[in-house]
Amino acid sequence: MSAPRTLFSSASIHWRTPAAIYKELDAEFHFTFDPCPINGDGGLERSWKRRRVFCNPPYGRAIASWLAKAREARLAVFLLPARTDTIWWHEHALKADEIRFIQGRLRFNEGKGRATFPSVILVYRGTS
Repeated sequence: MSAPRTLFSSASIHWRTPAAIYKELDAEFHFTFDPCPINGDGGLERSWKRRRVFCNPPYGRAIASWLAKAREARLAVFLLPARTDTIWWHEHALKADEIRFIQGRLRFNEGKGRATFPSVILVYRGTS
């Protein structure tokens, strides 16, 4: 059985959050806002103030823009690829209050194969 081609390419920047991951994080953090429930459109323009945000943004070049909004929220938790060699990682991810590396590879897109990249949870505790 082979995995979908999008797991081995950059053909898709959208990776649906595995339900078990979201459920576990929501039980811990009690989210009130998801700025990218489907494809991330409009989430950067909306206010995150006083919200408890869960964000699994599109995994493209705009990741830094999503992370830049983190401190606007009361709490912001991100599910991202662990790309420790990128500029966004060094400028934003390393400034998170918590960095939780996920052991193994996640199953995205409703369990149709494992990701080819490691994943990380970043937790930011904001000022609002």
